[in-house]
Amino acid sequence: MTTPRLRQARRPGAVLAATALLGAVATAAASPAGAAPTPTPTATPTRPAPAPADCSAAYRIEQKLDGGTVWRMCWRYSTDSGLVLDKVTYQPPGERAPIRVLNSAKLAQIHVPYDNGKAEYDDLTGAGFGWGLQNLKPGECPGGTITSVRVPDIGRINGLCTTTRARGHAYRMAADSGKVYQAQGKDLLVYTVNKVGWYEYISEWRFSSDGAIAANVGATGSLSPVDYDATDGRGWPIGKGARDYATSHAHNVFWKLDFGLDGSNKGRIEQFDSKVTPPVRDGSPTVKTTRTPVTKELAGDAANMRWWRVVSATGKNKDGHQRSYEIVPGHTNTYGGRPFTKHDIYFTQARACEQFASNNILNCGRGAPDSVDKWVNGETLTNPAVWVNIGFHHIARDEDQQPMPVHWQGFQLLPRDVTAMNPLTPSELANQNGAPNTGS
Repeated sequence: MTTPRLRQARRPGAVLAATALLGAVATAAASPAGAAPTPTPTATPTRPAPAPADCSAAYRIEQKLDGGTVWRMCWRYSTDSGLVLDKVTYQPPGERAPIRVLNSAKLAQIHVPYDNGKAEYDDLTGAGFGWGLQNLKPGECPGGTITSVRVPDIGRINGLCTTTRARGHAYRMAADSGKVYQAQGKDLLVYTVNKVGWYEYISEWRFSSDGAIAANVGATGSLSPVDYDATDGRGWPIGKGARDYATSHAHNVFWKLDFGLDGSNKGRIEQFDSKVTPPVRDGSPTVKTTRTPVTKELAGDAANMRWWRVVSATGKNKDGHQRSYEIVPGHTNTYGGRPFTKHDIYFTQARACEQFASNNILNCGRGAPDSVDKWVNGETLTNPAVWVNIGFHHIARDEDQQPMPVHWQGFQLLPRDVTAMNPLTPSELANQNGAPNTGS
């Protein structure tokens, strides 16, 4: 049994609720209002029973998007991590069966150090993040469903929104014939809001019809009224004159991803780097891209023209290319104040006790380190866990009050060779796989 360590809590009420739950890392939920019990299939000699579902109907999310793509996943709620998504599958048009993408995806820490060195928080494992789940109003989940979540010692919270949201063009192509091919995209959006101190964190996952996944955290709420003690260089004057200085601080958000491409945990990691060579005489510059297998645990740094992908150990698309997902970090302010925040991505050998990027509350044994940087110790990657770190240095402004506009940070997972063509390709262009026909 694990025991949360509540360190430098930001919200006394949350700490009191949390201390009542010492000794438990609870996950619980309630089904949506009116949800019917899951029927038990009955086998017959001529029609075998379907395979058991990954989770009961109360914990299942399934959405068919425009164009025919279907996303399926299970959800659960943790009093430390908040929303956790499990067994995420993607079934684009033309695929007979769902393609497993992720075994699990969740937040792994929100680390908030203040510039004056007087305060530093681990919002997930040290400040009551999970107990701060907020009730959502219908207007916050337009056209969707708000599901009731049972939070231990708090009660039922109408806190999980699943809906769809337009995202603009999915593609556009003007053919030589004059015909314009275009489609407007729509995403499945799954999100919760958790209040920690004066901040409210919107934790959202977006699943697109072309197979892309986006993870974002938006911080909103209020600037902390007890942190108006900064000076020039450590904060920014808010309000009349230069009397009240809101202290600057960082939001270092970590996510943990356990890939399961095509149902296997044994995906491999590859790093790609492109180098530009200056032109020779009257020629043009040349670019060469190199692929480096990541076979050992790695603390990686984003760099110009560098990217990583997770490659399926078993699955190939209809062109015979191995399926993979590319990791695309969003804009980040890398925080150099702590070893675990100095790198943008970590690949570690998956271990059940290693769940939080800092202030890890699970018992990994006597003397075991409790942050992701120390878990990178040269082990061979046979079952890699992926940790993404996106930082934001928040220097407040007058417009941050009151309430504070949402500031977002996050990353994308883009399918690379998961399907042989764009899964939304119009039928009349389906024969143009490879070199496209001229005059199309």
